Amino acid sequence: MPGEELDEAFRLGRTCALAAECGRDLRRCAQLYDGLFPGAAFDAEFYQALTLATAFSAPWAGAGGLRAVNRSALWVLAVDRLVDHAATTREQVDRLTGECLAVAGGAVPRSPVTRFLADLRDELATAEGFGVAQRLWRDQLARTLSGMVRAWVWRDTRAVPTLERYLDNADSRGSCFVDLSHWIYTGDGWTTGHLDELWAVSRRVQRYLHLLGDLASYRRDLSWGDLNALALGVAGGEVADAMAGLAREAGGLIETLRGCSPRTAAYLRRRIGFNAGFTGISDFDPAT
Repeated sequence: MPGEELDEAFRLGRTCALAAECGRDLRRCAQLYDGLFPGAAFDAEFYQALTLATAFSAPWAGAGGLRAVNRSALWVLAVDRLVDHAATTREQVDRLTGECLAVAGGAVPRSPVTRFLADLRDELATAEGFGVAQRLWRDQLARTLSGMVRAWVWRDTRAVPTLERYLDNADSRGSCFVDLSHWIYTGDGWTTGHLDELWAVSRRVQRYLHLLGDLASYRRDLSWGDLNALALGVAGGEVADAMAGLAREAGGLIETLRGCSPRTAAYLRRRIGFNAGFTGISDFDPAT
C-alpha cells in the first residue's frame, strides 16, 4: 500500500536523522579526549556506522537516551585500539586495564581513556538504578578488559585457540558492556530489575556479533595480524554453522522477553538484524 510505504520511509528517514544527530554529538564528545581518537582510525564513516547501529537498535530512545550506548560503544573501541595497536608489552596491557578498573571503582583518572571512562560512569550515575546496578556494570567491564587481555596474549604468543575457546572470549568485543550501559541508562522498570537475566541473553547475542564482526573484518584483520575466527584453522562452514546456531538460540531467548519488556526484546533483535544487514553478509557463503 502506498500509505504504508510512506510511513515506512518516514520512519527510516527519522531514524537516519537521529543517527546523524548522534554522530555530531559523538564527534564533539571525542574531541574532549586529546589524542584518543586519531582521525585515521576514527573518521567520519566510523561515526556514521556506529550511530546508525545504535539509532536503528533503539530509535524510540531519542538522541538523549542514546548518549550512554553511543559513549560506551565509543569507549570500548578506543580501549580496544590501545590494547591491539598501541600496547607492545604485557605490562602495558595490564597497566592500562588495571587503571580502567580502578577508575570504574572511583579512582582519579590520569589519562584520556580513563577520563572518558570516568565521564561515562558519572553519566550512568545520573540514572536512578545505577547504584544497584553498579556492581554488575563493573563486573562486566572486568570481563571485557580480561577478554581483551586474553586476545592480546593469544596474538602475541601466536596461540591458536579452538573456535569454542575463541567464542568463550567474546567479551573482548564489549557488546555486553554496551548493552548493560544502555539498559541502566534507559531501561524500563522490568529491565533494570532483571539485568542478571538479561545478561545471559545479551551474552548469546554478543557471541553471534563476535563472529559476524570477524566475517566483516577478515581481510583487515589478516593485514593487521589481528585474531579472526576464519584464521583459527576451522572451515568456513563450521563458522557459518556456529553463527546459525547462535542466531537461533539468541532468537529463542529474545522471544521470551517480549511479554516482559517489548522494547528490550526489540533492541536485542534489532542489534542482530541491523548489524547483519549493514555488513551485507547475513547470508554468508563459506565457499567464497
